[in-house]
Amino acid sequence: MSEKENGNVRLFWVEQMLRIAMPVLTALQEDALQVRMPVYAAQGVSDRRECTYLEAFGRTLLGLAPWLACEGCDAHEEALRVQCAQVCRQAMRNAVTPGSADCMNFNKGMQPLVDAAFLAQAILRAPQELYEKLDAQTKMHLVERMRSTRCITPCENNWLLFSAMVELFLRFAGAEWEPERVEYAVTKHLSWYKGDGAYGDGAWFHFDYYNSLVIHPMLCDCVRFAGDDLPVLRQNREAILQRACRCAGVLEQLIGADGSYPVVGRSSCYRFGVFHALAQAATQQNLPDGCAPAQVRCALSAVLKKMLSYEDMFDENGWLTIGVCGKQPHMGEGYISTGSLYLCTALFMPLGLSPDAPFWADADRPWTAKKIWSGEDTFADHAMQESF
Repeated sequence: MSEKENGNVRLFWVEQMLRIAMPVLTALQEDALQVRMPVYAAQGVSDRRECTYLEAFGRTLLGLAPWLACEGCDAHEEALRVQCAQVCRQAMRNAVTPGSADCMNFNKGMQPLVDAAFLAQAILRAPQELYEKLDAQTKMHLVERMRSTRCITPCENNWLLFSAMVELFLRFAGAEWEPERVEYAVTKHLSWYKGDGAYGDGAWFHFDYYNSLVIHPMLCDCVRFAGDDLPVLRQNREAILQRACRCAGVLEQLIGADGSYPVVGRSSCYRFGVFHALAQAATQQNLPDGCAPAQVRCALSAVLKKMLSYEDMFDENGWLTIGVCGKQPHMGEGYISTGSLYLCTALFMPLGLSPDAPFWADADRPWTAKKIWSGEDTFADHAMQESF
């Protein structure tokens, strides 16, 4: 791939990420998110306004954060990055400051714990841009809001990791934190492991994408941000990372030659956010042998182009609509609303890699399904054998 072609692909990713993110961020920057953002929900679902705004903010930043922390961008991209980071900080100020029109709910109902955790995860992925550069008062309000989520008791499933991420943020911010919440979440997930890179969501296995959406990314970030401090993470670091690597390899194989993938299980309206674990593994250089960064770039680009080809993925004002292939409101579960949909930004994590990293700089390579269905000889897949 030439330098120009490489730049064009990366710029396409940046442009599509900002197309998705900026309606949320600019409205919140102007303290007008609750005025501007439509609240789409499944028919007959009760009002989701209490939680949908924090959903939109936390989930948008989740995938955007690695790019905000990126170094080595060209002048055009760097200008976009700096400008976007400034917008994000003003948005953060409005989201947590009492009295602002967009001050968000962090502790009423159950849902705020989920999206406080995604916000925490985003901050930990771009600490300089999303925390250190905040003014002292905004930092104080942010810590208070995060701490207030402790009144929410998480369910005995992937929700335990949401409490863990909040505690890791409080630790990072220098506030009093409760390491036992992190230890409990990790220990329980280790006990729910089913084999071949898959955890149960609680005691039972669920055939859906929550291993990718939540479980592997948050377990890996627990290792990344507290792996030296807690015995359960030190002792299980290799297992956690290798299992995430296997999950990433399976996800890559699920991407069809045309960029489609199996739509199965709950929360399908998170669209390409279901590839969170693959995007994270590529960003953190934890891909399996035989899965080159460039083939992951090509596979994820194919998914991105496939989904963006459905024009009604966005409404007339640029907000995401409920669905997978465009607007399909009946595909939304009762907990899905406009803000929920922004978890799709997780696909954009590799923009945190510099343009000269192999993910961006190497020549195009066919991904697994494209190799197989074009008749190319390739290696057989096998389950991961563990000796931990």
